Amino acid sequence: MARFLFVVPPLVGHVNPAVGVAAELTARGHEVAWAGHDELLWQLAGPAALVFSCAVPRDLPPRPAGLKGPAALRFLWEDFLVPLGDAMAPGVAAALDAFQPHVVVADQQALAGGLLAEAGGLPWVTSATTSAELIDPLAGMPKVADWVDGLLAGLRTRIAGGRGRADPRFSPHGVLAFTTRELLGAVELPPRVRLVGPALGPRPSTTDFPWEWLDPLQPSVLVSLGTANTGAGAEFLAATAEAFAGLAARAVIADPGGVLGDVPPNVLVRPRVPQLPLLARGDAVLCHAGHNTVCETLWHGLPLVVAPIRDDQPIVAAQVVASGAGVRLRFGRADAPRIAAAVEEVLTEPGYRRAAETVAASFRAAGGSAAAAGYLEQLALENLAHLSP
Repeated sequence: MARFLFVVPPLVGHVNPAVGVAAELTARGHEVAWAGHDELLWQLAGPAALVFSCAVPRDLPPRPAGLKGPAALRFLWEDFLVPLGDAMAPGVAAALDAFQPHVVVADQQALAGGLLAEAGGLPWVTSATTSAELIDPLAGMPKVADWVDGLLAGLRTRIAGGRGRADPRFSPHGVLAFTTRELLGAVELPPRVRLVGPALGPRPSTTDFPWEWLDPLQPSVLVSLGTANTGAGAEFLAATAEAFAGLAARAVIADPGGVLGDVPPNVLVRPRVPQLPLLARGDAVLCHAGHNTVCETLWHGLPLVVAPIRDDQPIVAAQVVASGAGVRLRFGRADAPRIAAAVEEVLTEPGYRRAAETVAASFRAAGGSAAAAGYLEQLALENLAHLSP
């Protein structure tokens, strides 16, 4: 039996893949603990999860809705990732000391995890819940890359005494990437990347849902912009509801911000939805091209309409289109007619469904949670053998 510590940021899309891997490790008899936002982790990993609470910066500014490009990158690093690393460091250090893990699994955006694991001489693996970093988006911007390196060096000095040299986003012990070549494409990957496909596992029920509302005689479409795009998505969701008024289909719209008013009778609006069970009964998804939502959709062999907003979403949207599994809309120009046309296209043209099923087959072949857990087990065994007298 080995002990695994998962270090995750307070972001649903980054926690859920780790939950699947952690559940597999637990089923194999290992001990699992978490370092992160306690309330979110108890919600997603279950109330019995062993959680070492990490702080979130008190003065973390809300992200402006229209922020894109270089301004978005600056905000991500200066106003979110680095402050989060500083804030999480004491909690991560306490978890390392109390739990004494054999392996640390650190999300790419939970920088304190990799930095402190390396400083403590522990084997650690990076959890890459989006493929955007894997294709090195800063390769053509050396000055920006140097700026990021400087921010990481400063964080390393403050929380780890300057010990260590590895980039916390790319552990030399391995990177778990929850995708496959069929979606990622023929890009050159950093060393020791393991393409394991989506890591889906059981999730605690978070909502009741009126399943009888779904009509087996009409296709159903899940509409979601994720949990971090509420402010930016009001007009898009309103246009989507309008689009479905003219479609012979039903839409379930996730509206966590409560931005929608009256909707057509074939549209159901819920603040939260049971995404995986809905995908198992659905026919297509309209989303922001968040990596988790895309991979969970493709796991179920469903086609997509993607309207990326920012960050990694344009990269993931391009992967969806290149795979043949969906069509792309421009988020800022997606009015009701364009949305209706795109949804109707993926529902009626069978090529999109066939391409999605091809990606789904690659996901299952990659192994998902089981493959990730197996890799982590091997690393733990090597560490235990090293520790044995």
